[in-house]
Amino acid sequence: MSLGMTRTFQTLTIRPATVADTAAVDALLSRSYPRLLRADYPPSILVTAVPLIARAKPELLASGTYFVAEGEGGAILGAGGWTARGPQGTDSRGLGHIRHVVTDDRALRRGVGRAILERTFATADAAGMTALACLSTRTAVPFYLALGFRPSAEGTELTIPLAPGIRFPAVPLIRTL
Repeated sequence: MSLGMTRTFQTLTIRPATVADTAAVDALLSRSYPRLLRADYPPSILVTAVPLIARAKPELLASGTYFVAEGEGGAILGAGGWTARGPQGTDSRGLGHIRHVVTDDRALRRGVGRAILERTFATADAAGMTALACLSTRTAVPFYLALGFRPSAEGTELTIPLAPGIRFPAVPLIRTL
């Protein structure tokens, strides 16, 4: 293998998440988000935001449209999916919303995130969605652009209220299915 090549996993299973995956997804989020985001966000944002965003959301895990990627031995290497209702409670006919995507920071560039999003695209399309919106971290923008997303009409960056006085910068993107 040359240095410029990426390695894919011999066995990668994408399956719907369940509430039984809560501890594993929590561990993945709390381990990976601080490592993945530190190059693009100042410590002042990460110290307040990461404890809020690095937790599995039970409603997503039980939705049937949120997936986990299992590697060899059943280790969860990634998670993510979509919902018809947006993270801020918005609901637009035909527009789905990418939700809480993460890849294990030790498994980047090996097809884990792409496999989750391909499953996401297929299930959203089958459910009648015509497009998917995404509130991307600054870090993940190149990943989403490579998968066909483009900047949305809202602009280049906005801030998401996480709790009183805690806001997290994100980039709104959209992809037609």
